[in-house]
Amino acid sequence: MAWTRNRPIGLTYLDASQAAPGYTLFSSVRGHHATLLDLDGQVVHQWHHPEGIQHLHVLESGRLLIQGLPPEDAGGAEKIGGSAGVLAELDWESNVLWEHRDVMMHHDYVRLANGNTLYLAWDKLPQELHGRVRGGHSHDDDPEQMWADIVREVSVDGEIVSEWRSWEHLDFADHVICPLESHKEWTHANSLALMPNDDWLISFRLTSVVGIIDAHTGEVTWQWGRGELSHQHNAQVLANGNILIFDNGCHRPRGPTYSRIVEINPESNEIVWSYHAEPLVAFYSFMVSGAQRLGNGNTLITEGATGRLFEVSPDHEIVWEYISPWTVPSTFGPTPAVFRCYRYPADHALLAGRVLDPGRHGELNGRIANGEILREPEYHPETQNAPAA
Repeated sequence: MAWTRNRPIGLTYLDASQAAPGYTLFSSVRGHHATLLDLDGQVVHQWHHPEGIQHLHVLESGRLLIQGLPPEDAGGAEKIGGSAGVLAELDWESNVLWEHRDVMMHHDYVRLANGNTLYLAWDKLPQELHGRVRGGHSHDDDPEQMWADIVREVSVDGEIVSEWRSWEHLDFADHVICPLESHKEWTHANSLALMPNDDWLISFRLTSVVGIIDAHTGEVTWQWGRGELSHQHNAQVLANGNILIFDNGCHRPRGPTYSRIVEINPESNEIVWSYHAEPLVAFYSFMVSGAQRLGNGNTLITEGATGRLFEVSPDHEIVWEYISPWTVPSTFGPTPAVFRCYRYPADHALLAGRVLDPGRHGELNGRIANGEILREPEYHPETQNAPAA
């Protein structure tokens, strides 16, 4: 997405005959609200949380399970991308129905069938294992002990019932840090999803590997990516059993820097479908991002760093495109970054019985239509359902 002086925002294109019907949900990285759009790019609802909504999942109940902003102090881990301090379950009116706090949590989480919640977290890699880490380079900001990934399961009552430690199950020879990355952390897991048998599918960004973990033994049963992926995000299993991945491509060893979407057959390890732009460099996000396979076979893509959300057909035609109007402060300057977006059909539990009227957010929709860049709003409980400023 070109960063032109007069970069458009809001809905930039719609082919209603090919786009998957439904409503698109997204939130800004380190923002304070989540937004629901209709297919015309009109805001029809928003959720707010005082500690931020930088990533969210919709539960089977139709409620949101959100991840808040980084905590004030996590021993340095709060400075790593993806850090979060709270998980919270919200109803339609943004009321908090459940929450869990852990300053070490980051990036992604899953609500299990038993009501427990599985999430990614950091812990210190044991000092005696530092010498086994391969790749990367030393940097003045590196901590005395590297951070490493763990997976925690927490009960409804907030009790930690299990913990998986990456260094006890991953092979250091298979997880080599990109040479352009420091020794601040080892693998940097950035997505967590469930397979049909409830095993875990995890994306490890710094080592460019996606793996399936046996939920009972903790052992790796499948992995893919070395020599193919470059700092990927959002690995997920499709209904056909294939794995869909957003391949960011920020440190590709050969050729230009570009992003792509790949669908992998885990039986053959072959790429059976992919999407990239023409020219290659026209689609690129060095961080965050994701993709969702829609019911009509299209793929909804989050070009996260640019805040660009777009939908492509199986034959790579763009049929819907929206540019987030919200910006948040960052180390890169004001950014419209979006972690992921999702499309839901009108009969989904999230939307059942809801009034989805863009007129309720008429002022906000008017400002977006006029091309106004919006800053993330301050949160005021007494106006939590008001249009964002």
